[in-house]
This record gives sequence, C-alpha cells and structure tokens, in this order.
Amino acid sequence: MTHRRPRSTEQPVTVPRRTVIDPADGEVLPIVEEQVTVGKRRVPGGKVRVRKHVDESEETLDVPLVKECVEVRRVEIGQWIDAPVPIRQEGDTTVLPVMEEVLVVEKRLRLVEEIHLVTHRQTVQHRESVRLRRERVEVDREKIDTPRDRSE
Repeated sequence: MTHRRPRSTEQPVTVPRRTVIDPADGEVLPIVEEQVTVGKRRVPGGKVRVRKHVDESEETLDVPLVKECVEVRRVEIGQWIDAPVPIRQEGDTTVLPVMEEVLVVEKRLRLVEEIHLVTHRQTVQHRESVRLRRERVEVDREKIDTPRDRSE
C-alpha cells in the first residue's frame, strides 16, 4: 500500500457494501468494503540554523584635504579719519582697522594701521588606512527523519 501526504481538501471515502449473486450456479459472493479516513498533522521536518559573520578588511583611502593658514600682515596707514572704519573683506583678505584717539586741540580719529588677514588655501593628498566591516549571513537547513504512521 503506498502512502502519500494528506492534502487539506481530501474527505473520508466510503465504498458501499454490496452482494453479488452468480447467476450460473446461484452462489452468493460477498463484496468487502474498505473505508479510509484522511487527515493531517504537524510533523517536524527539519531545523534552520542562521549564523552571522562580520568580516573586516583594511582599505587605503586617498582623499583630498583642504588646509587653511592665516598670514598676519601689519600695514601702516597713519591717516586721519572722521568716523570709525568697519571691518571689510577684500578677496581672501579680511581687513581689521586699528584706530586710536589722539589728544590734540581737537579730538580726531587717526587710522594707525590695518591688519590684513590673508587666507591661503592648499589642497594636499592625504592617505589614511581605515577598517571596513561587512556582514554576511549563512543559513543551513537540517532535515529530520521522522517515522510516518503507516496502516497496511
């Protein structure tokens, strides 16, 4: 007798019982019936094992870095002014006026000097080793053999 996995749509099968009479010699032959009931149940079929690994590798990066340095230059002006001079920007140079009050018969502003801050930019190649991580996952299936109910 062969077994197959039950499907959830199968219903019990019933074969009717009959008796046949052989007309040649009048003998009665009984016909036997079998009944089958089909159902389903959970059976463990295997295991799953998941492993996660972190791999590290050393990588060398070549990236541009911008360096800025400020050069300070003092520029003598020696000029009389009527009002305070504001800080101003001239290209890459920031000009900071330095003023003083001088006592004379009258009080006047004299621009003594300006401090020029010149910004120089330089791009240099910078090499740095960094550690990169990458994850990978392994999935293993392990089948479990289970005895099945067999009715013969």
